[in-house]
Amino acid sequence: MAKKQISKSGAAKLQEELDFLVTVRRAEMAQKLKEARAQGDLSENAEYDEAKNEQAILEAQIMEIQYTLDNSEIVDDDSISVDEVGLGSTIKLKNFRSGKIETLQIVSSNEANFSEGKISDESPIGKGALKKKIGDTFIIEAPIGELKFEILEISK
Repeated sequence: MAKKQISKSGAAKLQEELDFLVTVRRAEMAQKLKEARAQGDLSENAEYDEAKNEQAILEAQIMEIQYTLDNSEIVDDDSISVDEVGLGSTIKLKNFRSGKIETLQIVSSNEANFSEGKISDESPIGKGALKKKIGDTFIIEAPIGELKFEILEISK
């Protein structure tokens, strides 16, 4: 399986979250389980069941983040090209249907946040824009039909 690319800042953010979950949240969860266990009969202890479920969710989060970090290739922010759209590029696009010009950053799926102008490299627009140069156009299929975009600017 090919490694998924992730930016240096995205990897640092995931590592920070992982460290918090492992050091702080695990300790809080252990305390919560200890307190729930102290309440007596475990077969009819709803607080204990709830704490065990929370613990399972926490462990799943930890495993997911660890898996993502272990199976990612970190893209150095210095290697971002201004000649061709790639992971980490900030692009200015013209949407031919609406006439709007949008500025978006291509990031990994873990970092995507449309309200911040960050779109995934796996999203339709992200996929369509990858490897394009200034002046290139691309078309994506959307529920409302085909959308055509032009790359106006590429920056870091």
